[in-house]
Amino acid sequence: MRLQQIRQPADLKELTHPELAELAGEIRDFIVQAVAENAGHLGSNLGAVELTLALHRVFDSPTDAILWDTGHQAYVHKIVTGRQAGFEQLRQAGGLSGYPNREESPHDYIENSHASTVLSYAYGFAVARDAGVNDHRHIVAVIGDGSMTGGMAYEALNNIGHGNKRVIIVLNDNGRSYAATISNLTAAQPTERELAMADHPSLPERITGKLASGLTKIRLNPVYVRRQRRLEQFLRDLPYVGPQAEKSVEAFKAAVREFLQPPSFFEALGVRYVGPVDGHDTELLEHTFRNAIELSAEGPIVVHVLTQKGRGYSPAEDDDEKHLHDAPVFDPLVGPPPAVVTGYTQAFAEAIIKEAEADSRVVAITAAMPGPTGLLPFQARFPDRFFDVGIAEQHAVTGAAGMAMAGLRPVVAIYSTFLNRAWDQVVYDVAMHRLPVVFCLDRAGITGPDGASHHGVYDMAMLARVPGMRVLAPSSAEELQVMLHDAIGLADEGPVSIRWPRGAAHHVGEHEVGTGLLGRKVREGDGSVCIIAIGKMVIDATKAAEELATSGVQATVWDARSCAPLDPLMIADAARHGVVVTVEDGVRDGGIGMTIADQVHTIASGVPVRVLGVPSRFIPQGSAERILAQLGLDADGIVAAARAALL
Repeated sequence: MRLQQIRQPADLKELTHPELAELAGEIRDFIVQAVAENAGHLGSNLGAVELTLALHRVFDSPTDAILWDTGHQAYVHKIVTGRQAGFEQLRQAGGLSGYPNREESPHDYIENSHASTVLSYAYGFAVARDAGVNDHRHIVAVIGDGSMTGGMAYEALNNIGHGNKRVIIVLNDNGRSYAATISNLTAAQPTERELAMADHPSLPERITGKLASGLTKIRLNPVYVRRQRRLEQFLRDLPYVGPQAEKSVEAFKAAVREFLQPPSFFEALGVRYVGPVDGHDTELLEHTFRNAIELSAEGPIVVHVLTQKGRGYSPAEDDDEKHLHDAPVFDPLVGPPPAVVTGYTQAFAEAIIKEAEADSRVVAITAAMPGPTGLLPFQARFPDRFFDVGIAEQHAVTGAAGMAMAGLRPVVAIYSTFLNRAWDQVVYDVAMHRLPVVFCLDRAGITGPDGASHHGVYDMAMLARVPGMRVLAPSSAEELQVMLHDAIGLADEGPVSIRWPRGAAHHVGEHEVGTGLLGRKVREGDGSVCIIAIGKMVIDATKAAEELATSGVQATVWDARSCAPLDPLMIADAARHGVVVTVEDGVRDGGIGMTIADQVHTIASGVPVRVLGVPSRFIPQGSAERILAQLGLDADGIVAAARAALL
C-alpha cells in the first residue's frame, strides 16, 4: 500500500499523478475505517483528500504555514504528517485529537475547532512575518464555505485586503457547513431545472462556461498579471485622458467579473479571486496553487475550490442531511444508521413543537445546526417560523433580540460551547433590554471525545452573572419539557436559558418533576448532609446518598433546577444541615456551587460547604463518564467529599 510509505509531506512529492489517485483511494478507506472504529468527522475529510495532497505537494509545511479553519477537516493533513498510527486511538483519552493540536505536531499551528477564525490567524501570521519576527515563506488559510457565513471571517478578510497581506486563502466550497450552507457567496445548490438541463446545456451556458474557465486560466497566468500592470501604468501616464482611460478599463473588467464570476466580491475588498477549481483534480490544484504563489507576491489571493463532502463513500454521498459530517461507531460495509436525535435533544424537539402549536409567537433559530439541536421536525412542521442563520452565533442572538422586540418569542437552539461566541450579544443586546428570548443550550457540561473546545462548562457561571437572566438545568427529559413551557411564560420578564447534556436522558414519572424557579427535594435526610446537585449530576447525587446510607448517613438530596435565581427555600433547608455538598458539571470557580455557599453562609456561617465542579483548565478528549470520574464528579466523588466534610 502506498499509504504505508507516506511518513512526511516530502514523501508525496515523489509520486506521479496516477499514484496520487491510488493513494487518495487508500486514504479514504483508511479514514472510513478509523471513524467506523472510533467515531468522528467523516464527510468533510473524505471531501478534502485531493485538496490536502495538493497543498502538501506544493507548499513545504511547516516552513509554509498551512492553517485549517474548523479543524475537523484536517484528518488527511494528520495522516500525511506522520500520525497514521495515532488513528487507532482517534478522539480517545491520551490519543489523537480530532482537531489540529500543537502538542501533536509542528505541522499544526492552531488548535481550531470553532469556525470562521482562520483568516484572523492568517492576518496575524502575515503581520509577524512582514515584521521579520518569523520566517514563514507562505501563509495558507484553508476555510470552508460554511465558515464564510461567520462575520469574523469578513472582518479578517477586510483587513487582509486593506493591508495587502500576502496570504493565500483556499476556499474549500462543498456547499455545506453541517447542513447546507446558508450563503449566497459560494456555490449555490442547483435547482431541479438546472439538474435536468445539466446534460444538455444551452449555447449561452456553454459559451459562459468556456469564458469563465478561460478567464480563470488567464488570471492565474503571472505573465498576464505583469502585462496587466504595465498596461495600467501606461494608461495612467497618458496625458489628459490617462485617469479616464484607466477607469474605463477597470469598469469593463468589473462588468465581466460580475457576469462570469459572482465572487468578485473578494476583489472589492482588495483580495484577488481565481476559480472555481475542481477540488478533486490534484494536477489542476497543484498548477493553481503554484500560480497562486506567484500572484500572491502582489497581495492576497483567494483560490475557490469545489469539493464534494463525503466523496468516495456512498453512505456519505447519499446522506442528504449532512453527508455524514460526523458519525458514531459503525460497520464500514453498510455505513452508519440514519441519524436520529435522542435523549434530551429529542425531548426538546418534541417540546418546542408543542409550544409552537400553542403559541404562534414561538420561532426557532439555529446557527447551522438544525439537525444536532433537534430542530428538523420543527422546520418541517413550521417552515416559516424556522431560521438557520449559518455559522453566525452573534447574528443569531441579536437577530433573536430584534424578533423579540417586535413581538415574537424566539427560541435560540445552540451548543453551549458556541454560545461563548455571542457573549456580548447575550448581555447587551438581549439581557440589557430585558427581552423575551429563550436560550436552549445543548451539549452542556463535559461532552467527551471532541475535547477542550467542545466541553460546555462555562455557560452556567457566565449566564448566572447576567442581570435578569434565569438559568435552568433539567435532570430529566420530563423536566426539560416542563422547563421549556415555563420559560416561554417567564420570558415576559426577560431572557431565560435552559442547558442540558449530551447523551441519553434520565426519565421520571409525572410526580418527580418540579415547576417554575423552584428547587425540588429528591430525598429527605437526617440533617447531617445536604447534597445540592445540578442537572445530570442529580442522578449521581442520588446514588451517592444511597451509598452513604449504607454507613448510617441519611443525606438530603436537592435538584436545584433553577441555578439563577436559586430557590430560597432550598438554601434555607441546606443551611440547617451539618454539611453541604454542591455538585455541577460546569466550572467550579465562580460557578453555581460557590453562589450556593455564599447564600448558605449568609444564614449559617459555620456550615462547611464542599463545592464540586470542573477545574479552571482545558480538559482534553475522552469519554464523558471517565472525565467526570477523574474530576470527582460522580457518585464516588460525591461520597468522598461528604465523608471528608463530616470528619
